[in-house]
This record gives sequence, structure tokens and C-alpha cells, in this order.
Amino acid sequence: MSIVVSALKEEQPHEKRVAIDPDVAKRLIKAGMKVLIEKGAGVASYYNDDSYQQAGAEVVDRQTAVSQANIVAVVNLPSDETLNQLKSGQVLLGLLSSLIKPEKMQQLADKKVSALSFELLPRTISRAQTMDVLSSQSSVAGYKAALVASDAYSKYFPMMITAAGTVKPAKVLVLGTGVAGLQAIGTAKRLGAIVSGYDVRPASKGEVESLGATFLTSSVSNGAGSGGYARALTPEETAAQQKELAGFIADNDVIITTAQVPGHKPPLMVTQDNVNNAKPGTVFVDLAASDLGGNVAGSKPDETVTTDKQVTIIGGNNLASELSNSASQLFAKNVQSVINAMVDKDGNLAIDPKDDVFSGLTATTNGEIINARLREALKLDPLPKDEPAKDETDEKADQPAESKGAE
Repeated sequence: MSIVVSALKEEQPHEKRVAIDPDVAKRLIKAGMKVLIEKGAGVASYYNDDSYQQAGAEVVDRQTAVSQANIVAVVNLPSDETLNQLKSGQVLLGLLSSLIKPEKMQQLADKKVSALSFELLPRTISRAQTMDVLSSQSSVAGYKAALVASDAYSKYFPMMITAAGTVKPAKVLVLGTGVAGLQAIGTAKRLGAIVSGYDVRPASKGEVESLGATFLTSSVSNGAGSGGYARALTPEETAAQQKELAGFIADNDVIITTAQVPGHKPPLMVTQDNVNNAKPGTVFVDLAASDLGGNVAGSKPDETVTTDKQVTIIGGNNLASELSNSASQLFAKNVQSVINAMVDKDGNLAIDPKDDVFSGLTATTNGEIINARLREALKLDPLPKDEPAKDETDEKADQPAESKGAE
């Protein structure tokens, strides 16, 4: 009996992505699997039902997509109604907000549903890179952030020389030079702006300069932790950082911030004073805007705020969804990589909780919460030594954070 994989239509109002695109559906079918797509799941990503049927997938209603699948692929955590329909032995795969809503993972564990949450993926393991949704979607978001900023900015990005005079180019500052930050830098540079990047990790200097941007040297002599990640800054370093950032922010026209820490409140990088002292017309794009807060004081998820001093703050928490077609292609390939790794040589599903990738990626399997960070969030005792070791891999830093593990 072949493995059945389904993709559901996303339920969040601002979500336009789909977890499996027609190309990946075709690849899974070629590998001997059956693919079910909920009716209309890909429409917002410009994949109509016919395109899935042409790829060999079956278009079905939601109940069928949930009940008949061995693996249910989603972009975001589904509603309680959908979670309640899942049954023992099924696998739920997606961005499940496991560290923000750990009680949902416990709910799935009680039902003996295996939950694989992309936020938990150990990202420094080389064979996990093809599964890394956070990186693929951050790349899309960073690109879109520069475009959104240029659209909201009231002047040209490039220098323009006309018969009426010369217009100076915009100055763009990107705070945090991980995946999203570097993509934002490259895009803003291609649009003709004068671009600079800031990060406390010395290794970032070469990456920023390779894109033709200026690297702003931090007063923090070495903010890198193990594996090149950002470490926690001391109170003295944090104060010095905030002081120097205030000057950099005031000197720029567009500021893009990228610091996200899955499961935790994003670090505040742009204070209210920074916003108040910004020039009229300044544009902030906050990729970390969330219900927990953001990198920019006053940012709100999925909203654009204009202050009394004519400063624009864009809550860009879901920008990857705005490029839904490309974002879905990348997301689907990440999903395919995970599924391929789950299928053993006999064509059966097998999640090895002792595997270095799956011990991190898996929130729960066989009725047990196995991820160490999730167990801590649920106040559960650590697993015995002979069980999977704690996943100590932090998410890659994409910013000059006072808390480690920012994307």
C-alpha cells in the first residue's frame, strides 16, 4: 500500500502559500506515493486544481484530505477542528508554532500523531539544508522587504540625473545579515540604493561586502557564538549597541530589520526614540512583527503604521506569502526533502527519534514529546540518556541580537 500525502488549504486570512505545488506532487507520485490536494488549496499561489490533476494528484474535500493521508503537509498550524480530525499514526508536517503553542503539540502527542515542526530543524547539519523552510522563506521575505520598502518610500531608490536636476539615492540600512538580511541587501543594491548592513558577527563583514554594501562595524568586538551564531550580549554591550544603532538609523532613509527567534519575543532593535528621531519619510520594514512584539517599536503584524511625524512602519511578518508562487515552490521542495528522508528502503514511513535531524525536527512521535526545547517549554522532565540527546542547535542569527538564535 502506497504512502498517501495530502496538502491542505491554509486557514489564516493573510496566508497565500500552499505546502505542495504541482511539481512536487508529480515528483512524489513518481516515487510511488499518492497525493491528495484539498480543493482550492493552491489557488492563492496561482496553482489551480487542474494543474494538480494534470500532475497526477487527486483534488478532494478537506475531510478526505485529512482522513486518508499518512502525511498531512501544511504551511501553518491548522485549526483545532482540523487537529481533532487527525488520528493515531498520521504525520503532520509544517510550520507548527510548536514553541509558541506547545500545548497543541501535547494535544497531538496524546492522539499519537507525529508532528514535525520546521521551526525545530537542526539547521547546521548539512543534510538538513534541503529541508530548511526558515531559510527558504527568509530568502523570499528579504527580497520582498526591499521591494515593499521602495514602494513605500516617497523618493527614488537610485540616483537619478535629469534635466531638472539630480536626485540623491536612498540610503538603506539592514539590521541583521543572515539569510533574509543578505537577500534584502542584494535586492536594495540592485535597485540602486546606497546600502549598509549591521551585525555583531565579524564573519558577516565579508558576506555584506561581497554584495557591494558597506559593513557597519559594531562596537561589540565579537558577538559570534559557537558555530558562527550570535551570542547573548552583556548589558554593557547592549547599551553600546543601542547607542550606535541610534546614529545609524537616523542617518538612513529605509531600515529593514530581520531578527526572529522562533518561540520567543523578537528583540527590540529600533526603540521608540529611534522612531521619533527618524526623518519624515523614513520607512521601517519589520520582518519580525508579531503578536509578541517586533524589532521596531510600534510595528504591528500585517499592518502599515504612519506616525504623526510621517514615519512609516510596515509589519512585514508575512512577506514570503506575498510572493506566494515562488515561496510555495521552495516550501514544497523542503517538504519533499523531509518526506524522502522519512521513507525507508522498503517504502515505509519511519521516523528515527535517534537520528540527528529528526530528533530535532520532530516535536512528538509515538505519543512522546521528544524535542528537548519543547519538553522544557511544557515543563517535562528531560528524556533519559539513552533517548535522543538534546537538540542544542540554535537558529541562525540574522541580526545583532542580545538573545541568541535569531533568524
